[in-house]
Amino acid sequence: MEAHAYDKPLPEPDIDSKPFWDGLKNHQLMLQQCGACGRIRHYPRPVCDSCYSMEVNWVAASGEGTLHSWTITHHAFLPGFKKDLPLLLAIVDLAEGVRMNCQLKGVDHADLKIGLPVAIAYEAATEDVTLPVFVGAQ
Repeated sequence: MEAHAYDKPLPEPDIDSKPFWDGLKNHQLMLQQCGACGRIRHYPRPVCDSCYSMEVNWVAASGEGTLHSWTITHHAFLPGFKKDLPLLLAIVDLAEGVRMNCQLKGVDHADLKIGLPVAIAYEAATEDVTLPVFVGAQ
């Protein structure tokens, strides 16, 4: 894969989020599951917000969800985002029962509605970092 310039901020994976980012690089959405109570959680973090256990497992998610909310951004606060305007940011209710916030692409703004089926897609930002985006489900 040829390296290309990426002019937006990039995530900095840490010990708690590295399996999430590694999964995306392999085109798999991985979510944390509490090793004690079994609750799925997202965003990656060290402690279960349900039972306060620090035991964690990683499970593959379906990548399917529905649109919970969105915002359309018309002003780029960083120059790298200017070419993407208007930028559609979404909160998605994943099938696994957690919410995920990321960009929604390929959906006409006139078609936006709460409950719209969406699916994850993967965008290579660099050779090392793949970002999640959502697209309209087929």
